[in-house]
Amino acid sequence: MRWENLTVESGGNPPENPALFGADAVNTRTFDTPEFRGITFHEIRARSIVNRVPGASRMPFEWTVNPYRGCSHACVYCFARKSHSYLDLDTGLGFDSQIVVKVNAPELLRRQLGSRRWQGEHIAMGTNVDCYQRAEGRYQLMPGIIAALRDHANPFSILTKGTLILRDLDLLKQAAAVTEVGISVSVGFTDDQLWRTVEPGTPAPERRLDVVRTLNENGIGCGVLMAPVIPFLSDHPSQLRATVRAIAASGATSVTPLVLHLRPGAREWFMSWLEHHHPHLVRRYERLYAEGAYAPKWYQRRITRQVHELAQEYGIGPTRAGMPRRIPEPEPEPAVPGPTQLTLL
Repeated sequence: MRWENLTVESGGNPPENPALFGADAVNTRTFDTPEFRGITFHEIRARSIVNRVPGASRMPFEWTVNPYRGCSHACVYCFARKSHSYLDLDTGLGFDSQIVVKVNAPELLRRQLGSRRWQGEHIAMGTNVDCYQRAEGRYQLMPGIIAALRDHANPFSILTKGTLILRDLDLLKQAAAVTEVGISVSVGFTDDQLWRTVEPGTPAPERRLDVVRTLNENGIGCGVLMAPVIPFLSDHPSQLRATVRAIAASGATSVTPLVLHLRPGAREWFMSWLEHHHPHLVRRYERLYAEGAYAPKWYQRRITRQVHELAQEYGIGPTRAGMPRRIPEPEPEPAVPGPTQLTLL
């Protein structure tokens, strides 16, 4: 994939320099405000917005919507970093500061949802980069996206580290009244010092847990993806306990642990960060991830068992793959004995 595949205006032969392709198709902006200083936005009009997840993926969903590429959250471990190389952009600082914005995402989604070929399948958001990253505060694409999903009663889920989702609380409540809506907030740990170095562009963990609390208080069931659990930095039993305790206190409906994985693109950036901040751990990581992107099964099972035991102790449980909220159908005609419920996706 290159820039010409993302844009409506392009066609014909690929340009000589795809990364800087077509000034008339890619509008580049910078904003001299504190929250956007050092960030460049590449505004494009996308050709499509609903993407099919590759069949070999481990994800429990088939369709995604990603209005942005690149992410100012700047999480050093982000697996999506590799996707920036598809646009001939840097997967390190470039991923953090060169943000592609699909400015026509809401209108394009509404058109695709209205197509006869669309069967109303579940759509997942926030699965590649965060749809509530800082750019959303300026471009405000998500209200139009949620409204389109609401108007077509199309089930969806959102995963985020961003507190900006609360801006769209009313829209989420309206959508939940007509379809299945699943919200998860990502909080891998509550260690403040670790957060400041490994997730420097994100809201603090306690602020994210405030989001969980607010959503649940307003009838929007919200779970926590406890991700990533970072080996040797956030996996001590006392750290796991503190994190699960805080998650439980937020009223989360579920907690699901996920151990750090290091895919190409993210692995190099994370290991560079590790060598700078925790050089004594480099050899341990090389051994732990010697077989590839994922930690050994024994390690993953150990973390999962510990978190699930703590969750049970604090009164919350693990979520199941693809599990959204359960939304009852509207009251049927009197001839039907009572309301039914949609099955879980």
